[in-house]
Amino acid sequence: MSNVQQEVFEIISKQAKVGIDTIKSESTLKDLGVASLDAIEVIFDIEEHFNINLPNEEVDFESGTVGHLIEAVERQLAQKTG
Repeated sequence: MSNVQQEVFEIISKQAKVGIDTIKSESTLKDLGVASLDAIEVIFDIEEHFNINLPNEEVDFESGTVGHLIEAVERQLAQKTG
């Protein structure tokens, strides 16, 4: 597991109040019981934690998976350092 994945899982776990072991890359925030408003908080926390901005098209609360979210974070980090 990458550091980014671990940290994203921890943020989701804290916000969704679910065990980190219940989060899978293929899970959607909706699957994890994260309501739309809470999902926005998750995104804010991730952006703040990594000091990045996730474009709206990178975030799909309904069908986007945690794996997609991790990929989006990694892309933003690569652009920032690249």
